[in-house]
Amino acid sequence: MSVFSVLRSKLIKFSPHLMEKQERCKKCNIKCGLIKVSPDVLRSLEDGFQKLSESDSKSLLKKYLTRQVFDELKQKKTSFGSSLLDCVQSGFHNHDSGVGVYAPDPEAYVVFSSLFNPIIQDYHIGFGPEHKHPKLDWGDISSIENLDPSGEHIISTRVRCGRSLEGYPFNPCLTEDQYREIEEKMIKIFNTMTGELEGAYKDLLTMSKEEQNKLIDDHYLFKEGDRFLKSANASRFWPIGRGIYLNNNKTFLVWVNEEDHLRIISMQPGGDIASVYNRMIEGVHFLEQNLTFARSPRFGFLTFCPTNLGTTIRASVHIRIPKLSSNKEKLNSIAEKYHLQVRGTRGEHTDSEDGVFDISNKRRLGLTEADAIREMQDGILEILRIEQSFH
Repeated sequence: MSVFSVLRSKLIKFSPHLMEKQERCKKCNIKCGLIKVSPDVLRSLEDGFQKLSESDSKSLLKKYLTRQVFDELKQKKTSFGSSLLDCVQSGFHNHDSGVGVYAPDPEAYVVFSSLFNPIIQDYHIGFGPEHKHPKLDWGDISSIENLDPSGEHIISTRVRCGRSLEGYPFNPCLTEDQYREIEEKMIKIFNTMTGELEGAYKDLLTMSKEEQNKLIDDHYLFKEGDRFLKSANASRFWPIGRGIYLNNNKTFLVWVNEEDHLRIISMQPGGDIASVYNRMIEGVHFLEQNLTFARSPRFGFLTFCPTNLGTTIRASVHIRIPKLSSNKEKLNSIAEKYHLQVRGTRGEHTDSEDGVFDISNKRRLGLTEADAIREMQDGILEILRIEQSFH
């Protein structure tokens, strides 16, 4: 069996839509993973690798992109045309990255597996090359408890998941027409939503700056300018094809073509995570009646960033913990024990404001959706117990 046939069979198992893509490549004699990259790309790779090697970066990219791995992968491309540079350029430009890699298309996880596998295993705490993500399991919602019935500490609760549409690459490889096509597809579906999910879609192309800023300040809308995503070439044709669906109660929303094709989000004031989680599930069920989401037997739901693979679930609270905020060592030890991520209220790479943190589950791969919610719940309850124990 040829190298192409072996790789092709792996990719078909990895994601069904790749069969059609690989057939197109075969017809034009392009072998996925074996296409020679241009001299300019090679120069950029060598220059970026050298600078990263000499930096004090603590990223997983620097940790696992050894010279051996670099030399093995630097000449490869996916059938979408993505090179190693497309995967690592954000980490090359931002030495303060925590991870430093993105998958420009679904095939990248296979073609550049020598880099992605150890990074995924490290970030997702032991999810090795031999492991497979479990089947979807939302769990028993009745077993989830209100995290803060008194409303003393938790300002709001949010649960989101990411989804990529089958048959499309990720942001760096999307054409302008594909951005528009995804948006038009979603608008048709949004117009059929009813009940608690009923609302309206607003696109960034026609939305005023004043309205955008208001939605951003109220923590509903994403914004342009994230340097990590821009370096990964994920902001092309901005703001074409981008927008937000917001239900009438402003408790359910869908981001279109931000980082992933879709970010499905449920949120409300207080700590009633069961209600928030249930609403998100209802939204997902509605959307999947009309869409096919990209999913891999090994990685679960496929996403642009490897940190979001698997369940893609991020359950978070904005929580006021003034006593623990002055004891970062204790807070971080709890977060590490329960696999939580602690960050500022305005998202990743931001600071806490007035003792308020955004705290969420960190693990998304190798466990079920129900496990991810339970892990976050147990960690938040422990944080509140410690906070209330201080005098």
